[in-house]
Amino acid sequence: MLQVDSVTVAFDGKKALDAASLDVADGEIVTVLGPSGSGKTTLLRVIAGLQVPDAGSVLLDGIDLADVPPHRRGVGLVFQDHALFPHRDVFGNVAFGLRMRGDSPDAIESRTAELLALVGLAGLEERSVGTLSGGEQQRVALARALAPEPRILLLDEPLGSLDRRLRDRLLDDLERLFDELGVTAVYVTHDQTEAFTLGDRVAVMRDGHVVQVATPDDLWAHPLDEDVARFLGLANVADEKIVRPEAVRVRPATGDGQGVVERVVRVGPVVRLRVRLDDGRTLEAAVAAIAHPHAGDRVDVEIDPEGIVRFR
Repeated sequence: MLQVDSVTVAFDGKKALDAASLDVADGEIVTVLGPSGSGKTTLLRVIAGLQVPDAGSVLLDGIDLADVPPHRRGVGLVFQDHALFPHRDVFGNVAFGLRMRGDSPDAIESRTAELLALVGLAGLEERSVGTLSGGEQQRVALARALAPEPRILLLDEPLGSLDRRLRDRLLDDLERLFDELGVTAVYVTHDQTEAFTLGDRVAVMRDGHVVQVATPDDLWAHPLDEDVARFLGLANVADEKIVRPEAVRVRPATGDGQGVVERVVRVGPVVRLRVRLDDGRTLEAAVAAIAHPHAGDRVDVEIDPEGIVRFR
């Protein structure tokens, strides 16, 4: 459906995108994951028509979009800062694209009511957007983008400005909405949880390149190289291979032990341990248990061979 082919964009001689390519199938959600400055937002702006590439092409349903203005591309846009119209109420914001398209009043009324119900904002049609919470404003922005039934939805860090609790709730809502509507979307984020939760495939960007595109499971199991592995949090990298943290089994020492626990951090249901082995190596382990070793404890370590992956 969407084909981004060898797109290059430079600002003041520095390449923000360097021959970046990406394909998105009909009904597929592709999340674009990378650190700040990797080119994620520039890629999205090129697809939307907000940035003209210096080289390369963007095709949607086989049509080259080079001469197609943004409002004619059939894309829906959702930004981190919502970009709502402050002088319009909730209904007016969601209905904007439908009015611009020339839909009838009855069609606008019906479609707007449908979208507001879908995002959980039914009954708030006449509310000023300035009185809404950040999460409610983002729901309005999503409903506005979906209202004209775009061929593809583009989302640029849509949850980035929200606190973790609200972000997690909206992440669940987005997953449900995407499944329910069967939308095609490109979702830009620097957050691995968002990328892995929503993406049918994840495109990892680095220095203006799309360096790897894979399903979440395949990306976690087979990162392309050391840089991708470290970006994903796979810290046990050495000798052209990684040891995934969940493959490192740590238990209390039965004798002298093989090492000492240096650091313990709980991240939700998972406890991350850093173990300094007596031979000088350091291993990161992920333990899903209530009872676990503590900092300073002597431990034995066993590595599941299935968790050792060599770079491709």
